[in-house]
Amino acid sequence: MDRLEEELTCPICCDIFADPRVLPCSHTFCGPCLQGLLRGQRLSCPSCRAVVTVSGAGPGSLPINFAVKAIIDKWRQEERGEAAAQAQAEAGTCEAHPGQPLNIYCVQDRRLVCGQCLTIGKHRGHAIDDLRSAYRRAREAWGQLLQELGDQSRSKAFSCSQRLQQHKARCQSALQSDREAVLRYFKELGDALEHQKEALLGALDELDCQISEKYDPLIEEVEKLKLEESELKELHSAVEKEESPLLFLEKLDGLQLRLQALQQKQLPEPEAVEIQPRMEKVLQDTWSKTELGQVHRIRTPRLHLAAKSRCSGQQTPAAALWAALTEPNVLLLILISFVAFWHEEISSGTVPAPLAQLWQFLVRIYRDSCAYLQHRVQELCH
Repeated sequence: MDRLEEELTCPICCDIFADPRVLPCSHTFCGPCLQGLLRGQRLSCPSCRAVVTVSGAGPGSLPINFAVKAIIDKWRQEERGEAAAQAQAEAGTCEAHPGQPLNIYCVQDRRLVCGQCLTIGKHRGHAIDDLRSAYRRAREAWGQLLQELGDQSRSKAFSCSQRLQQHKARCQSALQSDREAVLRYFKELGDALEHQKEALLGALDELDCQISEKYDPLIEEVEKLKLEESELKELHSAVEKEESPLLFLEKLDGLQLRLQALQQKQLPEPEAVEIQPRMEKVLQDTWSKTELGQVHRIRTPRLHLAAKSRCSGQQTPAAALWAALTEPNVLLLILISFVAFWHEEISSGTVPAPLAQLWQFLVRIYRDSCAYLQHRVQELCH
């Protein structure tokens, strides 16, 4: 009994454990006692001096020693039962059999009964024992149970808890690594996209500067002409109001001279141009077909102003063929073809000897031109 009470006694308050809490060093103390030892979020184990860090919840965050708590609860229950049985025994007699003393312990039902309860009552045939002997054996079994639960079982639970904590820490570490990988990947992707966006916008801004350099001087020149036209209109109104014949003639002569000079000035002829390549087509043909991981390899296109074709869209095969036929080389080919036709009509013997070499040279040009024309036609058809 003394050994059991010693195992259930807190080393700090020297009383039976109240809210037993186990430290990582496996020593158990009362929760209120640990609260008194807490300094900030650290406390030192009174038994082994190991320093323990606890969370903001204090000792309440430490695990409960359920083995010790269960033994204490059972011990107190046994104490209450024993006290009640002793009180009942001291009280006197059996309720079912008035006048019969309660002096026999029924092992099966674990209560005091009288002699008639064992012979003619509901406890007939039950195993019996002396109350003090049964109590002593129960105490011995309880002490053995305390040793098993307090050492081996608690050690297994503590080891299992450590393993679970380690598995959890490994999983959380892997999760944190994956989270950092996601953030790093999308940051690099975002930086690449931002760089490409700035490059494309920079190309557009550069072309905008070229457009301004091309058209701003022309627009400024035309604006000056417009301003001069406005001045001539105002001067015309002023001449109209002039009443002096001499001044009217002078002003009219000046107006005519200025108007004649203005009419002789050549207005700039705006050239129809278009932007090549168009950014919408670049995004559709290049960007939409590129994998995310290859975005940084896309080259920024060189934008420029090109003469706009008369026909919008792609050139038709007929127009392309006509353009090819009107090339200087093709015109020369047609001319030589007429010469070749004439060559077939006459025999080579009729060509004068001085012109024979020139004739052979023209024939070679004719053959080469035929091959060139055939190649151009094939390109246009494809």
